Amino acid sequence: MKIAMLGSGFIARFYAESLHAQRRKDKVVMVYSRSEENARRFAKDYGLPHFKTDMEAAIGHPDVEVVLIALPNHLHEEAVMACAAAKKHVICTKPLGRTAKEAKRMLDAVEQAGIFAGYLEDLCYTPKFLKSMDSVKRGDIGRVLWTKSREAHPGPHSDWFWDKEKSGGGAIIDLGCHCVEIGRNFIGKHIKPLEVMCWADTQVHPIDAEDHAIGLVKYANGAIGQFEVSWTFRGGMDLRDEVMGTEGSIWLNSFLRTGFEMFTTGKGGDGYVAEKAESNTGWLFPVGDEAHELGYPHMFTDMFQALEENREPLETFYDGYVVNAILDAALTSAQSKKWEPVILEDWRGDAPGENTVEKKSYDADHYLVKEEVLPNGDKKLILKHKKTGAITQKTTLA
Repeated sequence: MKIAMLGSGFIARFYAESLHAQRRKDKVVMVYSRSEENARRFAKDYGLPHFKTDMEAAIGHPDVEVVLIALPNHLHEEAVMACAAAKKHVICTKPLGRTAKEAKRMLDAVEQAGIFAGYLEDLCYTPKFLKSMDSVKRGDIGRVLWTKSREAHPGPHSDWFWDKEKSGGGAIIDLGCHCVEIGRNFIGKHIKPLEVMCWADTQVHPIDAEDHAIGLVKYANGAIGQFEVSWTFRGGMDLRDEVMGTEGSIWLNSFLRTGFEMFTTGKGGDGYVAEKAESNTGWLFPVGDEAHELGYPHMFTDMFQALEENREPLETFYDGYVVNAILDAALTSAQSKKWEPVILEDWRGDAPGENTVEKKSYDADHYLVKEEVLPNGDKKLILKHKKTGAITQKTTLA
């Protein structure tokens, strides 16, 4: 695929590094930037034949087959609408919109235009996440009851992130989009998110938006998705996920403490260590292949294969819309201090059903509550009578 990169900043360079690494066949051929100096430099760095400071000209160029949006949040809608008008396939960085209404307009536009549209949620493509999803789909951990996703670091790298109007919020819109979609995948995207309870505050930075938040998303099957996001964490970037099911659990550490540690006095100079690393001396936590660990190669492979195979990618504009709706509810809840409904004008999953607790029978009269082996080898059973509800225990001696 021949790609137009809209944007020339931090994430655009991460994407370009991934797309041009290890002899990949999909290549960036065009870059658009609002700054001619930045566009020229980006084109030189990646050997691109074209650069533009006119967005529509970049999108409409005859060499361009797919448009990759790596722009600040407040420019996503303008770029998507231009792609729809030009009938050019589009893939967009997270979050899709600043609000669900904005995301819905983009979703409607690409569907009406009949173009391919993919949502670049990289943390749903990390190798650890994909392998965990295989386990969940096989039923290895049973029915998922609870998920927790955490992303925390000292704060983003560009000024627009800190501007509430341009970004759409603070840590919730920036990091919560990752955590919410991770939880949706584990719980099941077909399960409807119903309501959100969220605490948020501005604890450190002199900004109008929140720099720290914790939230709970309640789903129609009774599962809970928990997110923890912060721009106040010191020491690097912390990415962790947990999943608890009726038959098992999963714990993931995707960044910061992943088994690669080193100590240096700093004699070697001011080299790059890892994204959001705060120091290049003392104990450091480098990352072997940062783009790979963050899921970019798998993400782009899925996107372009989906386009070639005329199928939906694993992450779609519709997913981005649902995420925005959940984040809208989180921001509302942070103000109201109450559970707030997730408002979805367009729900394409299962109709909410009754949440039923799985009951495992021990015998004709009892349910099995718990079974365990004690330190002395005795086996203890906790039972509940099916008619009376009485809780009893039964012990088998070793």
